[in-house]
Amino acid sequence: MTAQALLRRATGLSVSKSVAERAVGQRMEQTGFSDSAAYLQALTPVEMTQLIELVVVPESWLFRDPQAFYATVELVQERWARGRATRILSIPCAGGEEPYSMAMALRDGGVPKQAFSIDAYDLSPGCIERAQAGIYGRNAFRAQDVAFRERYFTHVADDAYRIIDALREQVTFRQGNLLQFDIAAYSRHYDVIFCRNLLIYFDKPTTRAAIANLSALLADDGMLLAGYAEVPSFCQNGFAPLQFRQAFALKKEAAPRASVMQVAPVAPRHALRSVPPAMPPAVPPRAAGPAAPRARPVSVPSSPPAPAAPADLLAEARLLADRGQLREAGEKCHAHLARVPEAAEAYFMLGIINELAGKMDLADDYWRRCIYLQPDHYEALCHLSLLAERNGNHTAAATLKARAARIYQRRQASN
Repeated sequence: MTAQALLRRATGLSVSKSVAERAVGQRMEQTGFSDSAAYLQALTPVEMTQLIELVVVPESWLFRDPQAFYATVELVQERWARGRATRILSIPCAGGEEPYSMAMALRDGGVPKQAFSIDAYDLSPGCIERAQAGIYGRNAFRAQDVAFRERYFTHVADDAYRIIDALREQVTFRQGNLLQFDIAAYSRHYDVIFCRNLLIYFDKPTTRAAIANLSALLADDGMLLAGYAEVPSFCQNGFAPLQFRQAFALKKEAAPRASVMQVAPVAPRHALRSVPPAMPPAVPPRAAGPAAPRARPVSVPSSPPAPAAPADLLAEARLLADRGQLREAGEKCHAHLARVPEAAEAYFMLGIINELAGKMDLADDYWRRCIYLQPDHYEALCHLSLLAERNGNHTAAATLKARAARIYQRRQASN
């Protein structure tokens, strides 16, 4: 089994071949292996953990997308007024930035500590260790207003700050994987779940499995906070949006739907969705009559197949990409563009294909072509914003995110 396949089986993450091979190369250097096949054959659970550490993306900061925290404070205050405590889950929690932000927001909102509890899980033991230490550098304080640092942190060294013990005690950190969570023990246990910017690293089957687990963990009247690029996936899998401005909050649907696709609040142009081929028209039965005389067989050269229609080319590209055949999928997209040069969806798919291949500069270029042709392409704007965040361009990320939010809100209003 390849390193890419092993990592996907262990984590659910869709890492590119280049990222997987680079991680294996680093671990081989550190463990003294000279042959990758031998290294993979000798993988132990402990070594797999070390390999996973090299491919997880623990990038976060305090009060990232703050509207989600404000929406949660409202919910906790309302429930506590009725004598009900709120159980909150943060998964994945990276280095603890998200659950600590929630604890600070609740403290600022005057919520007593007995009114809530916060559990936080992450796949990475290293992230959990950093979260439990509660020490953060300059990058963690990216919010416009960092006055909270004076209230809740002590300066320990240079640009390092440590969160106060009173807040550290409010959060319980554990190493864990959403896809392997003990659902039976925590069924409908949590009133609020933060699961932001995780599904973007999953393929479609893994996304559905993750959302099913989150739904099982969430109380029937609970609230889930998602990443803005993930809202369409949740809405296609049993969730509906709540009207909190730019919080990207969702709830479970009250009843099962007959057809998700008919009533999904966001037009489902989800990345690399498999589209089944159209069924051929039914052939009418031949009219009854006398049998025609049998003709002598004649050798007729077979005619070349008719060229695929543009829609079929995109459908084929999606199927190929879902199977991991990225080069072939890209060829189909380019063939489609040769016929329909202004096809924004083809450029969007090329962006996804190149992202999966680890070619981020090309992905960025294709997504920008997509939004040039279709300025309201929600998913392309979301992917560009996330890419800008990863590259440290926070001003561009905020602008793209605001555009995506306006498009999302317009779609909500029109449904």
